[in-house]
Amino acid sequence: MTSWIPAGPAILFAPADRPERFAKAAERADMVILDLEDGARPENRAAARQAIIDAGESGELDPQRTIVRINPPETPDYELDLQYVKKSTFTQVMLPKAEAAADVAALGELGLQVIALIETPRGVLNAAEIAAADVTVALFWGAEDLTAGLGGTASRFAEGEANAGTYRDVPRFARAQVQLAAAAYGKAALDSVHVDIADETGLRAEALDAAALGYAATCCIHPKQVGTIREAYQPTEAQIDWATRLLAEAEKNAGAFSFEGQMVDAPLFRQAEVIARRAGR
Repeated sequence: MTSWIPAGPAILFAPADRPERFAKAAERADMVILDLEDGARPENRAAARQAIIDAGESGELDPQRTIVRINPPETPDYELDLQYVKKSTFTQVMLPKAEAAADVAALGELGLQVIALIETPRGVLNAAEIAAADVTVALFWGAEDLTAGLGGTASRFAEGEANAGTYRDVPRFARAQVQLAAAAYGKAALDSVHVDIADETGLRAEALDAAALGYAATCCIHPKQVGTIREAYQPTEAQIDWATRLLAEAEKNAGAFSFEGQMVDAPLFRQAEVIARRAGR
């Protein structure tokens, strides 16, 4: 089990230069990401940084349910973002374009917990070393920046193509690579955003897949996506019933045992624990 677990499965981005949206985003989602990178216009970032400090000092946002996405290393805004984060009550930061363990280690020296955003070819290839860093608490991956870094034009198959709406092979590989790296080092994995807000069917399919594979949460860009994600991560009544009975039976048995025609050992037991945890039991 990972040591850092998000407050729930739906994590919502909020533009850092729109402070009037902070509280609404926090009310709607399980966690909120205050976005100083793509979600804030460059000319608004100075005011956005102060708005983040104000939101923490006023108690408007819970630090445990708030993540600040700063700008990437080697950009002019990176050091400025860090100066203000250090002044704030927030200690969970998302680092875009993380490409090496050294990128996240620098933030650890400031006492920050880092969600590393893997969204470049080099970042995907180095996902394991980034996950292994002590300061890294989670990995998150991004398809669109990755596709741009490949020199590509579309992360998903287009309408009219086979598998329309689903990821092309390289983004699918990156998604798997990031999750494997996170799991190998006991870190949480966060699934990428579904940018087509109107495509509720596609979002549900991806969130169901993420939940089944062990992702800790799915990030989103619009409040209307929160309900779909939460529903996808919520176990069915049949799953809850199975897990509850299996765990009760496990208390009576040591080691492997037979349960309803299945031989239960550690893997099935852990799956039942995940279901029970997501059901809040």
